[in-house]
Amino acid sequence: MKIDFKIDFKTLKMMQLRSSPGEVLDRVARDGEVFVIERNGQPKACLVPVSFFLPDISPERVALELAALKEKEEEHGLTINENQELSISFREQVVGEPVALDIVLPHGYPNSAPRIYAVKLAANTPKLWPDGSLALFGASAAWNPKSHDVVYALSTARRWLRQYAKWRKTGEWHGDN
Repeated sequence: MKIDFKIDFKTLKMMQLRSSPGEVLDRVARDGEVFVIERNGQPKACLVPVSFFLPDISPERVALELAALKEKEEEHGLTINENQELSISFREQVVGEPVALDIVLPHGYPNSAPRIYAVKLAANTPKLWPDGSLALFGASAAWNPKSHDVVYALSTARRWLRQYAKWRKTGEWHGDN
């Protein structure tokens, strides 16, 4: 993982950590302090805020999104990409071919719309943004952070995939997505 900013590590002796672990944890979580833990004069571990590695999305919102997928019995995978964004992957079939569908929840989600990528599309596929994501939210369809969620994004992406399948058969794209 590449970190593009300077980190000001402070040294913390193991005995200091043992004597007040709650205080140290609060300094890391609340204040963003970063520590290298030393034992016997040797660096042993780092203590950093979770935000260094996880997306900037409230844990409650992530839990709601995953619960909604579970309720719909949607099989999915979870990863965190190189930008520390949550990526939820699905396996779809389009025109008899497997397509990996990835819904990326960006930092600030749900106030920022998800980006959706379909892997293994035809080279000249229309209705894609310059970054390769499906052209779903922004130009012809609005993202509403109060009423839309990952299930909505998935259903919208599946409608796009149906249009893609028709385009592959006929060479014509009908509809907004």
